[in-house]
Amino acid sequence: MKVLVIIPAYNEEACLADSVEALTATCPGIDYLIVNDGSKDRTESIIEERGFNGVNLPVNTGLASAFRTGMKYAKRHGYDAAIQYDADGQHLPGFIPVMASALEREHADIVIASRVLNGEKLSGMRAVGSKLISALIKATARVSLTDPTSGMRMYSARMIEYFATGFDCAPEPDTIALAARQGCKVVEIPAQIQDRQGGESYLKFGSSIRYMARTCLSILLFQWFRKGGL
Repeated sequence: MKVLVIIPAYNEEACLADSVEALTATCPGIDYLIVNDGSKDRTESIIEERGFNGVNLPVNTGLASAFRTGMKYAKRHGYDAAIQYDADGQHLPGFIPVMASALEREHADIVIASRVLNGEKLSGMRAVGSKLISALIKATARVSLTDPTSGMRMYSARMIEYFATGFDCAPEPDTIALAARQGCKVVEIPAQIQDRQGGESYLKFGSSIRYMARTCLSILLFQWFRKGGL
């Protein structure tokens, strides 16, 4: 199976090089694409200096647009699967082959790396938000997920086509809910996810609350008002 690792990066100079080198050392020969989302730091320079495979967007467009850029690349080059992979060192490359095996074995469309299945107990607002999103996905799409907000997800060729050609889809829990409702198979595998290895997350307390509220509202709107697409 031909897999592309898509690495959206916005101001990730602190850990981008280490993340990519860990990826290529653990999974030799794997294909990856860094999508530099209009970074204002040295992210672009690091890509050029290290000879990494990447593209540079002229302005910051956000995760959804950056990820869609990677999916268009995956579609154009005929990949069988693509994985959403953070540039900040949180995701461990050793789980990529496990996810690929699950995608093939289960004939799945989406494989999620679940911290909860690996024994991690989420805490604080993250735990509250994750449980609420899980409950909404189960109620609207009849799928039980333990870690719907995990950012490490692998997508099938069917989903590559969807993201590459769609204009209103984002690599977020609401799209997972929509995909499940429309017949896509979503599975989870246990996986460890580390803390950010450098730099600063855009998710603060206030933005986390807004993210959870938007996601929950979007799940409900997607389920009842959106038709077709997959």
